[in-house]
Amino acid sequence: MSLCIFDLDNTLLDGDSDYLWGQFLVEKGIVDGQDYEQKNQQFYRQYQQGNLDIFEFLSFSLKPLSDHSLEDLYRWREQFMQEKISPIILEKGRALIEQHHQAGQTLMIITATNRFVTELIAAELGIPHLLATEPEFSGVGYTGEVQGIPCFQEGKVKRLEQWLTENQQNLQDSWFYSDSHNDIPLLKAVTHPIAVDPDADLRAYAQQQQWNIISLRA
Repeated sequence: MSLCIFDLDNTLLDGDSDYLWGQFLVEKGIVDGQDYEQKNQQFYRQYQQGNLDIFEFLSFSLKPLSDHSLEDLYRWREQFMQEKISPIILEKGRALIEQHHQAGQTLMIITATNRFVTELIAAELGIPHLLATEPEFSGVGYTGEVQGIPCFQEGKVKRLEQWLTENQQNLQDSWFYSDSHNDIPLLKAVTHPIAVDPDADLRAYAQQQQWNIISLRA
């Protein structure tokens, strides 16, 4: 059974769930508004430019998980799904997922955004396998630290290789859909790399490599 992998942010979503979660925390007064929003925007620009220090970003983005109770976090996440995520799920993305499901392929999301933010999104999209950056959990709550390899750039390849070994799978006749030049290492590893509404750097690279380029926007 072949593997079909989707990036999440700006691929299946018309926006970035990691950035939007930060904005949601600001809007609800859960974090220090002005300072947090400034840093959130700064890190997002660095991500877009390809020079993000993933560990510096995770130290910033995972801290709110350690500052609040699980009860509050789960309540806020449900609200975040309704207010920020549901409106930006792309219908053409849903149709593409269904197309690969009907083809009998194994479906996976692989994303740099942490699992706390993304696990409900993957469930909503009906995708059973999720590789995401893992926030460390102590048994009673989140520590604010990252567990294992962040699922970012080359880290996505390493995390996928681990999953393939553990599940006795391979990348024969595999697919990967992504919008970002940060995902070029994984796009190069699959059989069918697809650039989806790509950023300028990925578009140029995809054209050079003669990869398919598609749009899931209206």
